[in-house]
Amino acid sequence: MAPMKSPKRLLSLVEEGLIDKVVRQLMSGKEAAVYVVRSGNETLCAKVYKEATRRSFRQAVDYTENRKVRNSRQARAMAKGTRFGRQATEAAWQSAEVEALYRLAAAGVRVPRPRNFCDGVLLMELVTDANGDAAPRLNDVAFTPDEACAHHSTLLAEVVRMLCAGVVHGDLSEFNILLGADGPVIIDLPQAVDAAGNNHAARMLLRDVANLRDFFGRFAPELLESDYGHEIWDLYRRGALRPDVALTGRFERETGEVDVRSVMREIDDARDEEAARRVRLAAAG
Repeated sequence: MAPMKSPKRLLSLVEEGLIDKVVRQLMSGKEAAVYVVRSGNETLCAKVYKEATRRSFRQAVDYTENRKVRNSRQARAMAKGTRFGRQATEAAWQSAEVEALYRLAAAGVRVPRPRNFCDGVLLMELVTDANGDAAPRLNDVAFTPDEACAHHSTLLAEVVRMLCAGVVHGDLSEFNILLGADGPVIIDLPQAVDAAGNNHAARMLLRDVANLRDFFGRFAPELLESDYGHEIWDLYRRGALRPDVALTGRFERETGEVDVRSVMREIDDARDEEAARRVRLAAAG
């Protein structure tokens, strides 16, 4: 068998002494390829970003709203979609994940601990299972009702902790949560948004929580009747959200005039999310 060909950016990290060896490729997606690497006595994970060409414009606008850029020239180029602008947009997308990981790790959120970011490569902790192998994604695991409820509760607490740190994942689902030896770990954060600075943060938070409910509800149907998302966001909006808050899963919505545009937007988002879910399922199969 021919030896694995490592990306040039990983070879440059070897030359810089940041890693010693590329062990194997772990996975490859449309936005990044992930490798297992060795650094000294440690086994780490290296996420090598690809150029993003398949994100929809509306998604990019929603996720990057209110993100800071270096200067007005960069902002204009990003808006116009020039080559420099696309490079700047991609750099901002990558740095958003790096910044979110450091911010959430400092807040005690269950994410891989970042180690370094260099030349479009994010070095971070490799999440492993009880056998020391790379941990599986949730969608590759079946659960008992009790396990489903326990993991759902753990992840709701992480969503709350993230929100208390001012971050909404924005694309949380069973496809970007790993089941580590000591429980679930949240990954893939390039689309993370600032809760206070993004007008779409509430909708994204509700979708993240709904994805958790729908997935674990397959194993524990009683979860399908819960409404943790609105409860969490209402507590946050009122300044009453704390990492140790006791959630009930119940929420009484205020009655009043219906915002038709918001409802239609939610319907469109649900349709887009279902289409994306089908694509991921087809890829996983």
